[in-house]
Amino acid sequence: MLVTTRIDPIKQELPLAELDPYIRGIVRWLNELGIHTTSCCDGHNSRPAVVHFKSHLTNPQIRILKACTLPEVRLRIEGKRAGFYYNPGEVHKLLDIAERIFTLVKDPKNIIELEAGLFKAKMIDLLSISGASGKRRFGNYLRQKLKSLRDYTYMDRAGNLLAYLYCGDGPTVLLSANMVTVEEFEPGHIVLEEGTTLTSSKGILGADDRAGIAVILETLSRIGKMNFNGTIKVALTVKEEIGCVGTRGIDPEFIEDVDGATVVDRRGKRDIVTSNGGVSFCPDGYGELFEEAGRLASMGDWKMTTGGLSDAKVFASYGITSVNLSAGYWNEHSEWEAVDYKATYETVKLVKGVLNHQLIPFKEENWVNMI
Repeated sequence: MLVTTRIDPIKQELPLAELDPYIRGIVRWLNELGIHTTSCCDGHNSRPAVVHFKSHLTNPQIRILKACTLPEVRLRIEGKRAGFYYNPGEVHKLLDIAERIFTLVKDPKNIIELEAGLFKAKMIDLLSISGASGKRRFGNYLRQKLKSLRDYTYMDRAGNLLAYLYCGDGPTVLLSANMVTVEEFEPGHIVLEEGTTLTSSKGILGADDRAGIAVILETLSRIGKMNFNGTIKVALTVKEEIGCVGTRGIDPEFIEDVDGATVVDRRGKRDIVTSNGGVSFCPDGYGELFEEAGRLASMGDWKMTTGGLSDAKVFASYGITSVNLSAGYWNEHSEWEAVDYKATYETVKLVKGVLNHQLIPFKEENWVNMI
């Protein structure tokens, strides 16, 4: 039933016994978190569930609702009302949402686990489409994914997928990952899950560099809620694993105004690669910006280090200040390849922090003071 009497949970005891059974858990734990409700209905297995709130939700409160809503349930927030749209006959999904909210009552830090779990589904989608060098299927798929996230997208002569998004006056920041795998996926392979680790049932997993692409797509989806002014450029490159051929042939006009580049194509966790074989990709100050973003996001173990060949080295050869970030995978190019999707999601948090705190300076000459 819909509890029509407006309840002030600050002054009154919640009448939990009178609430619809599938919504009462959501209401109880939201109020425990200080997200005060006034009325509700579970939809009775035939229409959306609804919760009305005492006040308009804040951004942190909206983040909680989004993190706790299951991928198969659509959340719609309008004014002081939230609707949970579930499939007919699946009202029990509301109980699972209540359990997720309860994990935040126990420890608010669990929100990272919940958000990473939602991110996992997007990772698995990317790991399900094969795309070795020379194949355009995955590039066409990504082009469609970018349609709602960018202002303009095109494929250059080298086969790189390039895009940009204007977000006001400020620095031009390049985000880059490699969109092809070293070989095609084995027919019939499936993605296996154990804890936060994903592997392939046979053959390569493709996390190198599907994980980096997932980071960039997730960052673009969140850019509208960030405090970022500037232009985001995206370069999803080809043939990185055979000598960075795609990056060496990238459209020079596309990268000529870039103030700083972030490549996401490094194995392991929490590495900020700033050099290779004695060749520096950037001044130390640029790498330190990413370390600072890690500290601001309570991930102080992100550290600068040296690494192997990557597109970051090629961008640096063009005079573009660059780093290469860990994407959470290991044992790349082998049947033992795996990815920790939580670590990949933490890279999203790092990149988001760099952009949200506007850490990359505008104008190339600003780097002189950072050397």
